[in-house]
Amino acid sequence: MARPRPKVVTLTDAAAARMSEIMSSADENYIGVKIGVKNGGCAGMEYTMDYATEAAPLDEVVEENGIKILIDPKAVLFLIGAEIDYVTEKLSQRFVFNNPNQTDACGCGESVTIVPRKADA
Repeated sequence: MARPRPKVVTLTDAAAARMSEIMSSADENYIGVKIGVKNGGCAGMEYTMDYATEAAPLDEVVEENGIKILIDPKAVLFLIGAEIDYVTEKLSQRFVFNNPNQTDACGCGESVTIVPRKADA
């Protein structure tokens, strides 16, 4: 019997609550949150988050704490095992990616270096 496939990403309760709050106050009826990575920044890559109005045919779909996360297929190997959190600090509030595949980040925290995970891991 095949073991269940692990989720590509997970959400903390704080992240799920904040995403739910943002989506419920949005003007449009979104189906979830689209997550990905793109080339950019001084460390090489940046995480992306956006509202999702529909799932693309190859998107990885994760349901976590009542939130539907759609993951761009090009980002899956970069995000395997990542946890998305929402943190409140003295002067800011933000979503944070705790990603075991991330090897470095720039000083401002806007861009990261991510090594793709091996498909068999």
